[in-house]
Amino acid sequence: MHTKEHVGLFDTTKQPQITNHLPLVLASSSVYRQQLLKQLRVPFIAKAPNIDESLLADETHVQLVQRLAEAKAKTLAAEFPAHLIIGSDQVAVCTGRIFGKPNNVETAVQQLLHFSGRAVTFYTGLCVLNSESGVAYTITEPYSVYFRTLTETKVRHYIELEQPLNCAGSFKSEGLGITLFHKMKGDDPNSLIGLPLIRLTDLLSRHGFELPEQAR
Repeated sequence: MHTKEHVGLFDTTKQPQITNHLPLVLASSSVYRQQLLKQLRVPFIAKAPNIDESLLADETHVQLVQRLAEAKAKTLAAEFPAHLIIGSDQVAVCTGRIFGKPNNVETAVQQLLHFSGRAVTFYTGLCVLNSESGVAYTITEPYSVYFRTLTETKVRHYIELEQPLNCAGSFKSEGLGITLFHKMKGDDPNSLIGLPLIRLTDLLSRHGFELPEQAR
C-alpha cells in the first residue's frame, strides 16, 4: 500500500530552506505522541490546536486526515512563527466505514464489536509546516491490524481498564489494546499511536532539519 502525499499546501511556489535551527512544535496534547517524539532526542513545544474535526461531505478518509493534519499545523502558525510545526490526525477504516474517536463508552463498545474478527486499517495524516516560509509537506501512513474475535464482556472490561475514549478505533496499542489483535501489518507501528516516526524523520529531513543521529 502506498502513501498519499501532498507538497507545499500553503505556497507551492516556495521551496523549503535549510532550517536546522528552527524549533519544533508538536500540534497535539497527546502524551503518547509526545512520548514518541521524545525518542528523536530533540527539544520541542507541545500545544493543542483548536479545530473542528468533523468529516466533510464526500470527503475520503485520506482527504480527511491530510486536511486535519494540515489544519492543526496551520492553526498554530501565527502563534509560532519561524518554527517547524508537526500536525497529525488519524482515523480507522473498516468495512468501508470511517471511525474516529468514540468520545463515550457505548460508542467505543460498538466500534470494538464491529472490529471483532475483522481487519482495520488506520490512516495517519502527518504534516510538517515551516511557519516562516509557508512550505508544508503532508503524507498519509496506513497501518492495518487484525482483531481477534471479541465478546461484549471482554470489550467492556477492556474499555473500563483503559478508557480509550479519545483514541481513534477505541483502543490504545501502547497499552492493553495490543491484546485485542492477532496480527499487525505496516511499515511503522508508531503510526498506530498517531505519530509515524519513520515518515516524520523523512519530512523533517526534507525541511533541512537534521536529527542528532543524522548529523554524525
